Amino acid sequence: MSARLRYSLLAITFAMLISTAVVLRLGASAATEIPHVELKADTIGPRDIEDLTSQSVPRDYCLAWQTMEQPLDENRAGLLDGYFTGVARQDLKARVASQLKSGLHTHYEDRGHQLEAIFYAPGGDAMQLRDHAQVDVQVLDGGKIIYEEPLNIDYMVLMTPGADRWLVRQIQAVPSEKQ
Repeated sequence: MSARLRYSLLAITFAMLISTAVVLRLGASAATEIPHVELKADTIGPRDIEDLTSQSVPRDYCLAWQTMEQPLDENRAGLLDGYFTGVARQDLKARVASQLKSGLHTHYEDRGHQLEAIFYAPGGDAMQLRDHAQVDVQVLDGGKIIYEEPLNIDYMVLMTPGADRWLVRQIQAVPSEKQ
């Protein structure tokens, strides 16, 4: 085989590997698409919300949900440490332990959140939010779906600032308000 043919085959193989990597990367980013999170803070008190905080809270809340989805789907509690603290982290770790014990896991498809800021502490060290969340939930036993439902759930959320992000300290489902 001539050197020219060998280099041509090597170039074609390299191009195919790069193309495959690009396709896999695009597929991975489509699967991890960030859900829409909107923050309404018109009636917050007693402190007004700063511009940076009004951008950071929805971003970090979205990342917290993304961080929560993987541990519940894969039953790996150690992945919760990035955006959860306090009671929220303890409750989620207990949920993962319960799922491990029962052999189940939960898959969420996040369809978005409408955050309503209710209270922002005068010292800026806590914010209470109501989350109107839309999620598709699947409970699986191994690979078999045993429960599946699209849900609209309201949560009361307490977030506190950390060193470089806002952390979910408490998250609790509450009955939806009747309109």
